[in-house]
Amino acid sequence: GPHGREGRFVVLDAPEWAVVVPVLERGGGRALVTVRQYRHGLGRACVEFPGGVVERGEDPATAAARELLEETGYRAGRLVALGSPSPNPAFMANRLHVFVALDLVSAGEQSLDEHEFVDVDVQPEDRVLAAVGDPPWDHALMTAAAWYYRRWLEKGRPA
Repeated sequence: GPHGREGRFVVLDAPEWAVVVPVLERGGGRALVTVRQYRHGLGRACVEFPGGVVERGEDPATAAARELLEETGYRAGRLVALGSPSPNPAFMANRLHVFVALDLVSAGEQSLDEHEFVDVDVQPEDRVLAAVGDPPWDHALMTAAAWYYRRWLEKGRPA
């Protein structure tokens, strides 16, 4: 440890994760593409932004674009990296890579794994940001993603 003491510590070698906040521009307003999926840990559905595991050796932006397309059927014209927080540094060594997806184009149907059941919804941005943190928006990683997105908006949406 940092203080020269011996100890046993368990570090979980979890994969990197990527999550993407997909933005639809709609007549002067913005809407966010969200997904609802069942989470076994809670025994109920959570509403989230699209995301998933970064495969070993895969670029996080590539993973974010792939998850967006698979879960929602949208292709991003542009991805902007917003940050890469540590999900739980007490015992995990991985990172969460947060992106915003812009210039979305509908590319067709979802392409889900056999155990994935994902409902896609489009909600006004202000409604989503007001809901984050409370059920069904209580997935902590989504709260982090929303924080990064809000900070990006406050900085004037720099590319």
